[in-house]
Amino acid sequence: MSALIVIDVQNDFCPGGALAVPEGDVIVPGINALMADAEAVVLTQDWHPAGHSSFASEHEGHDPYSMIDMPYGPQVLWPDHCVIGSDGAAFHTDLNTDRAEMVIRKGFRRAIDSYSAFFENDHETPTGLEGYLRARGITKLTMVGLATDFCVAFSAIDAAKLGFDVTVRLDLCRAIDLNGSLATAKQNMVQAGVTLA
Repeated sequence: MSALIVIDVQNDFCPGGALAVPEGDVIVPGINALMADAEAVVLTQDWHPAGHSSFASEHEGHDPYSMIDMPYGPQVLWPDHCVIGSDGAAFHTDLNTDRAEMVIRKGFRRAIDSYSAFFENDHETPTGLEGYLRARGITKLTMVGLATDFCVAFSAIDAAKLGFDVTVRLDLCRAIDLNGSLATAKQNMVQAGVTLA
């Protein structure tokens, strides 16, 4: 059985949002079309408490998109985004959320960020998505959404490491591309056994 995993198609990642990904909204119609034929659909949602440790505003003297070391490893500091309950954290208005059988929220622990749909950024704390997919008998995953080089790539690599058959539809993703992060992410995904389509 296969599932479509739609990563973080939220207002703050679309044009006009706090952490806008260029053309982030352009992919929505294509994702909706793909949902129509999907056996199962899971949506992920970035879901940060106010004052999250990954926000640059919490680190005096640090600008957005700068790097710091956290207890779990290197961390990009982001503009405040996808704060729980805010309009920015809501799914894009045009996204067909009715097809979703599950919504996985991530990044709600204040002290640790979470790019992957499977694990927090410590690569150990699970979100519960793996257990859900295994219980449903799902082995093949198609991933789409935002952003290619962060949450999509981390999710795809983790899924491949867990033994899922993973395809990322690059035409239905968009990237931030921070200092070459898109090229690095593509290379890392291929090395992990992810199919890029």
